[in-house]
Amino acid sequence: MKVSELAEKLGFEIVSGKEGLDKQVVGGYACDLLSDVMGNAGEGQVWVTLQTHKNVMAIASLKDLAAIVLVKGLKPDKDMEAQSHEEGVPVLSTKEEAFETAGRIFELIK
Repeated sequence: MKVSELAEKLGFEIVSGKEGLDKQVVGGYACDLLSDVMGNAGEGQVWVTLQTHKNVMAIASLKDLAAIVLVKGLKPDKDMEAQSHEEGVPVLSTKEEAFETAGRIFELIK
């Protein structure tokens, strides 16, 4: 499933990085500890987090993640948004909590 399809089906707002909406989603990872994501997230996964700073983009790019999903209605800061466009990694947003968001993503792509 493409990031664009995931966003549409789950009602996520596409905030930035539209250049990467055709990336394939193969799984997900939910965590706010950057070092854990760096050590354990896999290529093609979507990352569910509440972190909104540019270090998130550095890890997403390093791990070749499909997208980042910000929870609780959060939006990326200006540096993160700019890096999202530059790296082509979409940032999506939802008003849901992380637990609910991760569950809905899992149910959709399993």
